[in-house]
Amino acid sequence: MSTIKIKNVCVYCGSGPGTNPHFIEGAKAFGKILAENGIRLVYGGGSLGIMGAVATSVLDHGGSVTGIIPDFLTMRENALTRVQEMIVTPDMHERKRLMFERADAFVALPGGIGTLEELVEQLTWQQLGRHAKPVLLANIDGFWEPLMALIAHMRATQFIRPGLHVDILKADRVEEILPRLRAAAAQIPETERDIAPEIAGRL
Repeated sequence: MSTIKIKNVCVYCGSGPGTNPHFIEGAKAFGKILAENGIRLVYGGGSLGIMGAVATSVLDHGGSVTGIIPDFLTMRENALTRVQEMIVTPDMHERKRLMFERADAFVALPGGIGTLEELVEQLTWQQLGRHAKPVLLANIDGFWEPLMALIAHMRATQFIRPGLHVDILKADRVEEILPRLRAAAAQIPETERDIAPEIAGRL
């Protein structure tokens, strides 16, 4: 059985730094880990906040980065010109589709509504059986605990029914992220990894 190899990780995260310095520190540490393991970062293309911190760290440690940014955000989020590959899309839908297609796994660092929306979309597609790529919360200083509590509440009230599978990974320390992604990926046959292109076009 051929299983997924983690070669490209899509990171969702905030375009602001947040109030806790550990968020930026964690982003930089994770960027270094990606670079040292030869894993390409796929991210939203900006140079600001946590988004900029993780990408700059990958580059500073000799790694590779693909930025994918919609045209209307290139100025607002200061597209990071140092990256090896920058893709400018006409809209958010195309951005998210390309980020999905180019990733073997997804990691959510701290962020806001946009980060949450991207994360939840991947969890939704996974729950509906549209893909089996690992999805992980980088729970730096407990940032994602309120979301985990909400998901538990959804289970308790049976809006996430017993038969529905929501396989959300969590790492409280940045050093745990890659091992957990690799362990999860090793359980997934490569044939189950990708969403069918015709389905992706409709979502």
